[in-house]
Amino acid sequence: MRPGRQLALLGAIFVILASAVWFGGKGGWENRLAPNLGLDLVGGSRVTLQAQTGADGQPPTAQDLEQARRIIAERVDARGVAEAQVVIEGDQNIVISVAKKGNDAINDVGQASQLFFRKVLKQTDGSGLAAAPQPTASPSAPASPKPSTAASPKAAAASPKPSTSASTGGTGGGAAMAPTPTPSPAASKSAAASPAASPKAAAPKPSAAPANPKVTAAQVQAKIGKAAWDAAGKLTAVPTDPAQIAALEPFAALNAYEVALLSPQMQYNVPQVTCEQLDDRPPGSINNPDAEAVACENGMKYLLDKSEVKGTDVDKASPQIEQNTNRRVVSLDFSSDGLDKWTKLTKESFNNEGQKCDTTALGPQSHCRVAVVLDNKIISSPEIQGVLGDDSVISGDFDAKSANDLANNLNYGSLSMTFVQQEAQSITPTLGGEHLKAGLLAAGIGMLLVVIYSFFYYRLLGTVIVLSLILSAALTFLALVFLGREMGFTLTLAGIAGFIVSLGVAADSFVIYFERLKDEIREGRSPRSAVPRAWVRARRTILTANAISLMAALVLYLVSSGAVAGFAFALGLATLLDLIVVFLFRHPIMAMFARTDAFLSPRVSGLGRVLHEAKEAK
Repeated sequence: MRPGRQLALLGAIFVILASAVWFGGKGGWENRLAPNLGLDLVGGSRVTLQAQTGADGQPPTAQDLEQARRIIAERVDARGVAEAQVVIEGDQNIVISVAKKGNDAINDVGQASQLFFRKVLKQTDGSGLAAAPQPTASPSAPASPKPSTAASPKAAAASPKPSTSASTGGTGGGAAMAPTPTPSPAASKSAAASPAASPKAAAPKPSAAPANPKVTAAQVQAKIGKAAWDAAGKLTAVPTDPAQIAALEPFAALNAYEVALLSPQMQYNVPQVTCEQLDDRPPGSINNPDAEAVACENGMKYLLDKSEVKGTDVDKASPQIEQNTNRRVVSLDFSSDGLDKWTKLTKESFNNEGQKCDTTALGPQSHCRVAVVLDNKIISSPEIQGVLGDDSVISGDFDAKSANDLANNLNYGSLSMTFVQQEAQSITPTLGGEHLKAGLLAAGIGMLLVVIYSFFYYRLLGTVIVLSLILSAALTFLALVFLGREMGFTLTLAGIAGFIVSLGVAADSFVIYFERLKDEIREGRSPRSAVPRAWVRARRTILTANAISLMAALVLYLVSSGAVAGFAFALGLATLLDLIVVFLFRHPIMAMFARTDAFLSPRVSGLGRVLHEAKEAK
């Protein structure tokens, strides 16, 4: 044989892999040679999402849960978090783990993100001020008048309706969507009447999650009481009479889960149901397109029509910057069917067909507004100033991140179920560093024990073992950096365990080869002639043993997930690289050692007893 050729091939593999790692990275040598480390090594965040059970109380099917996992994974990847792991745990949970950067990117990826376009039928104050009118005899009453529909036109004069030229800078029909009036008439009046309550009306503060999400409609009715329930059921408009408002006071004690069980008419007409409660409703509370809904914007409560256009009618969504206003918007390209529905909806809104929309607050000659509803909240509610076609946009108070997130959520689909965040866990970099040190210490101890055993039992042959392990470690490290950069592979504690176990696999191939060499010498062959013959006989056994390890790692990787899959991948990778070192280094270097005098020395080679037995046999 010609060992130089095999060693040269191994050297070429090192050069190619090292060049790909070095020139494929950026920054200093630390950045170029740094592998992706997992959550348990460098710290990060882990969020557990629990899927809500269906109406029958049964958990979602495995197929639906897997589809949701795929959509969530695509959303996370679209936000540039390559180190994230999204796995299914049990029959209801999806666990998202993110290491280092991008911890905030997983906070809202489990949102249903179901988009609906609904006409605004009515609007009223949602701050709760109307639920506590001042007594007539109170001196403060004139300074804090009760908001009413009749007062809206006067307030509207101070807040003129936006013109078409101030709408969008997009192309096509999108230019006819005027942005939401800000501030809205009723919100402005409320702010003037009670400055202290203004921040609450403009941006309701989220309340704590209700303690009992599994409440029923019957329990809500019992909590409110028959008198208040019956009074709310008879309402056809928001009451202005103090006696009627007082009778509805029990509704103020409802939490967000309980408010979600009220009918849309109750949610809208009862003044004690505020935007703070409505905004905190659980995900999916108003995702029925065939029913009216209530949602809020800027402290205003809107009664919304049934949805004729949905997010599934959108073919593509992309964040853009308007040329005229320099605002960030999300551009929508509708599918063929969706475009027909959208055109029909804007035509009905522009003409206010059937006079379904109450446009009093917008002034004379106004048109219906269409609310863009994402989950439970209104993103934008522009007045439709023309019949729109394709290339429409969603306008709102977007920054670069929120516009991009909305576009990604729409592009990657709506979840077929709703999720509630069960647990959010943060792992500090300090704890991750301790894990990393412990893993490296375990690997070092394992390597040291193998080295001590090799030199003690095989002496000169132990040098071959040590050099082989060093080359395998170098190949493995370069492969980790390359795979982490190209395919997002992340090294975790489980992966380190896989590499440590691979040391045993590598040691097995040494033992097989060297013991086969000793058997050849016992049979009367010289050490030099025994080397190639022992290799031929040991090679098949080494291949078989490593093939079994590879198959076990492959099966484990395919049928498992998370940390177990990381362990399997690391074990399979280390085993494969060990085979490369066995064929391209271990056997060629043994052939070169066989030509030296030291190899024939019983005291140096580690073959002393075998050589002595061979001499006595002669």
